[in-house]
Amino acid sequence: MKPKVTTDFQHGQAQIFKNPFLESLTKTNPLQNIIVYGAVIIGLVALAIVQIGLDPWLVTGLFTLGLFFWTFAEYMLHRYVFHWVTEAKWSQRFHFIMHGSHHQYPRDKERLLMPPVPGILMASILFGLFYVVFWIFGAPKLTFGFFPGFFTGYLLYSFVHRATHVMRPPKRFKKLWMHHSLHHYRYPDKAFGVSNTLWDRVFGTMPPKGSEG
Repeated sequence: MKPKVTTDFQHGQAQIFKNPFLESLTKTNPLQNIIVYGAVIIGLVALAIVQIGLDPWLVTGLFTLGLFFWTFAEYMLHRYVFHWVTEAKWSQRFHFIMHGSHHQYPRDKERLLMPPVPGILMASILFGLFYVVFWIFGAPKLTFGFFPGFFTGYLLYSFVHRATHVMRPPKRFKKLWMHHSLHHYRYPDKAFGVSNTLWDRVFGTMPPKGSEG
């Protein structure tokens, strides 16, 4: 039977690495993320305008585009990368490190956000990919306006995700909270959007009607 993400879960904390130092790098808290990721975002915007000389209105437009593009990336990464698992041991290990531990221990508060060290590493890889794409179109400098928006989208998503696991849902966002709960506890192959439900609607992965009741 092909390995897949299930609704099975446990209470407590996951152990990802036996080495204490590596294990410490898998944990974080909101303040660390705000300081580290916020500094990166502000630094890139300043670099785009002051050092590279991009027009502030152009940066605003690129930032907004990046912010929206994150919502699509959020869905695609969650569905096709974080939920990718095969019978191969290495892929199961990769899955557990990246996302499986979260499904197994959904209330592990220290792992509801991406820790700064792996987060910055992955952000650097994504920045490089976007730089190549903009370079192909002859405008690599635009990456410095686009990526801060994309990264801000990630930061906002990450705090919404954390909130869905540790806070009671505000009345206005009750359906969004329930959407992610259904993904964890009833339909792990649906409801991949966390900060929004747009792409689940577009790609037909919304939970069955009535399941939110």
